[in-house]
Amino acid sequence: MPIKIPADLPAFDVLTREGVMVMGEDQASRQDIRPLRIGLLNLMPKKIQTENQFARLIGATPLQIDLSLIRMSEHQTKNTAADHMESFYRPFSEVLASDEKFDGLIITGAPIEHLRFEEVSYWNELKSVFDWTQSHVHSTFGVCWGGMAMIRHFHKIDKQMLDAKAFGCFRHKNLKSNSPYLRGFSDDCVIPVSRWTEILQSDVKAEPALEILLGSDEVGPCLIEDTAHRASRIRPTGRFIFSIILNTIATRLSRNMIAIYPRGAQSMCPIIIILTMIPACRPKTAGAAMRICFTETGSMKSINQRPTI
Repeated sequence: MPIKIPADLPAFDVLTREGVMVMGEDQASRQDIRPLRIGLLNLMPKKIQTENQFARLIGATPLQIDLSLIRMSEHQTKNTAADHMESFYRPFSEVLASDEKFDGLIITGAPIEHLRFEEVSYWNELKSVFDWTQSHVHSTFGVCWGGMAMIRHFHKIDKQMLDAKAFGCFRHKNLKSNSPYLRGFSDDCVIPVSRWTEILQSDVKAEPALEILLGSDEVGPCLIEDTAHRASRIRPTGRFIFSIILNTIATRLSRNMIAIYPRGAQSMCPIIIILTMIPACRPKTAGAAMRICFTETGSMKSINQRPTI
């Protein structure tokens, strides 16, 4: 079944070219079915790229999805055209006034982890969003900074600044294989990480309502379930950010593949990622590859070379 989004939303054409089933309002109105209503509270500065990423993942389901784009009421974005925001986004104040309910809500991250939560201009309204989910949303998914903010609001657990940026690919353990969120996962997996803050594992374990589902000995919790508030939070890791990174590299360098080394392990065999595995990352040219080496300090260097597999 398709994902229902406005036909003039940029993601409509992007996903159609990738073979993802999408439909507009007119086509959806001819189906006698109640779709799952999913809200996307988009806090990222580049709204369109973020819409595409989440719509692509949400559309990979046998269910019909009605995706609603939501923004903070007073915050004005500087990186997305005003007419796009006016055409496709609803302020949260309007959603709140409508008293409508959602099957799910996704709260994205935001590149503001250096700020204290109380210093964020829309923090008070965001707390209202969190409280609203308890009566109007069946299940909430907080990503990156959005997940940290939810934990801060509901459990008073604050994020901690790191001495150096956590940057690289880290092995994470599947700590609850029978969780529906991890069905089909192996015992462990390698996840890319890029962040300046962390939630301490000891703080999470001290809170009975929180459970770590995916975690790393090096960089801490990744996926946390909050049974008391029907919510789950994923730290700033995973396919969302990595897919965006690959898109950026593909756009700028038009390479065929990347070889990524674990942090501080340039002598090890790299993990080869074929860009054509992700439809949006198909390069215009092929032949060359870029090797990205993560140094001990978390910095990055690249060497263009012929691929070796």
